Amino acid sequence: MGRLSNKVAIITGAAVGMGAEHARLFIEEGAKVIITDVNEKDGKTLAEELGDNAFFVSHDVSDEDSWEAVVAASVEKFGPVNVLVNNAGLSGPYAFTADLDPATYNKVVAVDQTGVFLGMRAVLPGMVAAGGGSIVNISSAAAMAHLSGTPNVAYTGAKAAVRGMTKATAIEYGPHNVRVNSVHPGAILTPMAKNLNDAETLDAIAQSLPIRRFADPREVSQVVLFLASDEASYMTGSELVVDGGRLAE
Repeated sequence: MGRLSNKVAIITGAAVGMGAEHARLFIEEGAKVIITDVNEKDGKTLAEELGDNAFFVSHDVSDEDSWEAVVAASVEKFGPVNVLVNNAGLSGPYAFTADLDPATYNKVVAVDQTGVFLGMRAVLPGMVAAGGGSIVNISSAAAMAHLSGTPNVAYTGAKAAVRGMTKATAIEYGPHNVRVNSVHPGAILTPMAKNLNDAETLDAIAQSLPIRRFADPREVSQVVLFLASDEASYMTGSELVVDGGRLAE
């Protein structure tokens, strides 16, 4: 028996990067996983790789109707959803506040903040009816301390909002045995990180951290797995930081 046996999990933004690692680990631990993403090609490929206990749904997390379709498809395929991992997110744009176009700001907030709200809103009634569940919201270490030198008010603000939303929802739904926690990754070696930085920059970032390296995405997935599992049955409203010690300095 795996640590997530009898769990049905929706993982957003799961076609590549951290989300894909979450999906792989959840499958290994016995869950049935609904992979969602706007990236249909990689999402379908991953679902095929993971086998019969995974399937892909094309999904824009900022769209309310899209959320209703995902939950309906999940229930039809595997049964009631008892785990949600709000992983989908946009990084950037790197611009100072006065230089940031409002439309671009709103696009980041729509995915990184509103998408989390819509996800929680979509699954909560079913979790309450089923007697409980676990929601894991992927925020960022930036929600606690903005990294100087990388102007990013939209991302930092949205991720900070996720931190607060997590606590508010945890308090609201604790009496219904629905746990809501947040994970705050720091420097994670994802395809996005590689695309945004050259090797020299990546090395400089790594050397600035107490642990002196980037995290492998699976090191974040292990934390997400713990919060999704019954091992974290008395944890709600918590925030777990996975940042190589950056915030300790």
